[in-house]
Amino acid sequence: MAPDFDLAVVGAGCAGLAAGIYGGRAGMRVVILDKGKAGGQLLITPSIENYVGIRSIPGPDLAQQMLDHASQYSEVREFDPVESVSVEGGTVHVKASSGELTASALLISTGAEHKHLGVPGEDRLAGKGVSYCATCDGFFFKGRRVITVGGGSTAAIESLYLKGIGVDVSIVHRRGALRAESALRDSLVANGVPVVYNTVVEEILGDRRVDRVRVRRVDTGALEEMPVEGVFVAVGLRPNNELVDQLGLDKTLEGLVRVDACYRTSNERVFAAGDLIGGVRQAITAAAAGAVASLNVLPLVGKQYPW
Repeated sequence: MAPDFDLAVVGAGCAGLAAGIYGGRAGMRVVILDKGKAGGQLLITPSIENYVGIRSIPGPDLAQQMLDHASQYSEVREFDPVESVSVEGGTVHVKASSGELTASALLISTGAEHKHLGVPGEDRLAGKGVSYCATCDGFFFKGRRVITVGGGSTAAIESLYLKGIGVDVSIVHRRGALRAESALRDSLVANGVPVVYNTVVEEILGDRRVDRVRVRRVDTGALEEMPVEGVFVAVGLRPNNELVDQLGLDKTLEGLVRVDACYRTSNERVFAAGDLIGGVRQAITAAAAGAVASLNVLPLVGKQYPW
């Protein structure tokens, strides 16, 4: 019995929606399922100014445009959480809230969530000075004073990026030494990025936007306020890899999915794209990965793309 779809996509962010467009245009029957509204991280991004061809657009507006486009070529099921997936005899079985379906291949694009500090003011001021992505939002802080919170390589890389585009950035770290790679630590010194050690952020303050943070010295317990206009949180990512674990796919030590150049996982019928596989975590790179992954599904369904 033929599968219901050629490609089932779990996750309707940039990668999943792009897969729906490219897969559908290539002649495949594609279904996209998401536990919530389509758009992923775009839905909580106030403004996007680095997507090619679009000078400036609110994230939710770009998400809606992507959804409308993908819906022309694929079936999109919002608010339809996937409960389980399996691959049996060359067929993908998907159990969703709306029922069960089968497909010849599966693309997992469930993304990753930024770990939060969990301090007062963080959620309230998200997008209003609190950011989780320097390459996404750093441009808005040129010439302004900000802090990066974290002590690993990601915090160092984000801080160096901010410094390079003209942001007055300091790192706040709870320990007495950074965990970042030694080369990155050397770069921070060479580029004049100061580090405030043994210090934790207790609260992010501001009425409509961030204007200061309350910090506590770990060694003395002393509290003080730092005037800043931005807080870049770089304390790690939490991949949404529950389905990855169900399928027993290979992962990195950070929990990211391992893929080859075709975005194929350790199971030949399962692909992955977007934040779930790591990288620079940008809308444009996620969309590109979803497009490439979907086209690499074609041989599995007896189709060929005119490369």
